[in-house]
Amino acid sequence: MLSVVVLISGSGSNLRALLEACDNPMFPAKVLAVGADQPASGLAHAEEFDVPTFVVENKYFASRDDWANRISEHIEMLKPDLIVLAGFMKILPANFVNKYRGRLINLHPSLLPQFPGAHAVRDALSAGATKTGSTIHLVDEGVDTGRVLVQRELAIPPGISEAALHELIKEIEREQLVRTVYEIAAKEITLED
Repeated sequence: MLSVVVLISGSGSNLRALLEACDNPMFPAKVLAVGADQPASGLAHAEEFDVPTFVVENKYFASRDDWANRISEHIEMLKPDLIVLAGFMKILPANFVNKYRGRLINLHPSLLPQFPGAHAVRDALSAGATKTGSTIHLVDEGVDTGRVLVQRELAIPPGISEAALHELIKEIEREQLVRTVYEIAAKEITLED
């Protein structure tokens, strides 16, 4: 059984998909806890599934390293096999990334290496891209530069709004996250560099 900690910043729609999958006793993974960098609405999904939560807001820490160390303290108590950044909108410092190298994955709403960063959907629309998608990648010290594990492509409908395109990508991400966690648990995807 693959043990997972999920970190979020927002509504947690991808988290919910994973929690629903893990609720099936035949699914080979279990979410041990959900952490957030703010009192995110998505924590309610974890509470609904009786999964413990924690919040570590960076505004209460003198440095990003101190903040990340506190998150790490929560994670270390659980000893998960995998840490999933599912809409976690803060950049984690190198010491955190290196500590969990090979166990830390991120969902990103573009076909990396195109459109890295926090505004990928907006950037794709601004560039006039005709396709986008979703990427799950290993996290490294860069911004969305880690090794790509899986990608799914999506044609961008003409005239679509940023919000509507975000929703289309989230539909892909939910299925993609569940499938990827399953494949990591089944050792069909390897996380070693």
